[in-house]
Amino acid sequence: MRLRSTVAAALGALALIVAVPTSASAATGDFAYTYTGLDGSPRLGLLSDPPSQMCITLPEVADPLSTNPAHTPWNYTDSSATVFSGPDCEGAYFTLRPHGGHASERLKLRSVVFS
Repeated sequence: MRLRSTVAAALGALALIVAVPTSASAATGDFAYTYTGLDGSPRLGLLSDPPSQMCITLPEVADPLSTNPAHTPWNYTDSSATVFSGPDCEGAYFTLRPHGGHASERLKLRSVVFS
């Protein structure tokens, strides 16, 4: 009887360990971009230590009907950053290398995902 209880407890503990999700990884560093403020002047946007493998729609340029897209991205994270022309990681895309990958103001973006 005791052996059955011990085996059942061990299997239950193993099931809990397997069922608990692991913590999400993050890209270490900063991702910077330029967007147009409400007053029409250029502003700097920044994502610090963004989550990996999760689409991030840039909040300042999320609505294509009311804002211009961001531009001039700089990837100072330790992960590759794939930027998209549309919100929700849709549209044309371009990948910036880690540790300083960048593009000119000709590259328009509204969302990004880190590897």
